[in-house]
Amino acid sequence: MKFRFLSAGESHGKKLTAIIEGIPANFFIDTEKINSELFRRQQGYGRGARMKIESDKIEITSGVRFGKTLGSPLCLEIRNKDFEKWQISMSINPVDKIDFTDCKMVTKLRPGHADLCGVLKYHQTDVRNILERSSARETAIRVAVGAVAKQILEKFNIAINSKVISIGAVQAKNFDENTNNDLNCPDVNAYEKMKKEIDIATQKGVTLGGQIRIEIKNVPVGLGSHVHWDKKLDGLLAQSLMSIQAVKSVEIGLGKECAFLSGDEVHDEIFYENGKYLRKTNNAGGIEGGMSNGETIVATIAMKPIPTMRTPLKSVDLINKSEQLAHFERSDTCAVPACGVIAEAVCAITVLQQFLEKFGGDSYEEISANFANYKKMIAER
Repeated sequence: MKFRFLSAGESHGKKLTAIIEGIPANFFIDTEKINSELFRRQQGYGRGARMKIESDKIEITSGVRFGKTLGSPLCLEIRNKDFEKWQISMSINPVDKIDFTDCKMVTKLRPGHADLCGVLKYHQTDVRNILERSSARETAIRVAVGAVAKQILEKFNIAINSKVISIGAVQAKNFDENTNNDLNCPDVNAYEKMKKEIDIATQKGVTLGGQIRIEIKNVPVGLGSHVHWDKKLDGLLAQSLMSIQAVKSVEIGLGKECAFLSGDEVHDEIFYENGKYLRKTNNAGGIEGGMSNGETIVATIAMKPIPTMRTPLKSVDLINKSEQLAHFERSDTCAVPACGVIAEAVCAITVLQQFLEKFGGDSYEEISANFANYKKMIAER
């Protein structure tokens, strides 16, 4: 597969790292654009103290020379500033004579987190051995990888954006206002109500989830496949989006609303005008038969409230099995806008993988020629 990556790193470890394999040569990579995406991920009304500690910056340590990719693997690194306070607790080498407090052990399980499943699966006695990697801090490096993918897609006029359309019980009614606010909400009236919901939740010590709408524009016809189940584009996007911590559902186009409508209300009629095929509606969300159909790809995801809360739920101590309140570590009241940035990143990775599979070559020039030839062929149909 072109453009595959492996990431490593813990929430309070020294750094987060990703190695990307399969990037063709001669693509210009702008590190400031990557840093801009990392900054976006850290913003949003309702974020917690960790965002004030870290100021994520990317370092590219291989695969780029004079700003252009070489065709060899890219290595990306983000240093965790907070590691300075966690050097004993997160030491790679054995540490003698440290007590429970020094090593920041965790034994109180959190409902809704990976804690219990992880300690049982990996036979652990310290929940920190699970929570450090299951933490959403891991998504910082995925956003960096996605930012690289976005820059490559931009060369072919493919753009990805996200909008927060609900937080808690507050729903946006207008999805198209050109707004610029710290919740990335396209509805001014809903934005103010969302902020109040977050303030109330903060006072209560609880958390809020919400919904995010992602749009992928100018995707050419034919990414994905109808032939094999594991190459269907909607399936691949759904898997990528569901892999984001706290995401519990993915809808393409009308999504679940299709179940309540008749076929004539759901399917997008096809027209042929000015020498090309088109649709005047987009209920399918840009994907039919597992393939992109040339319309904007639209996905909506639901993010659950973050499990770590200042007002914790009842739980159990892993060691003595006594009833306890769940562990609390720094947390956000609401991270829905950040989840939107992460969603853009994972969609960019998936779309680029399928783009390179169809138009792949060893260099930007070869891929551009393949893409231009395909567009010409499509236009002649």
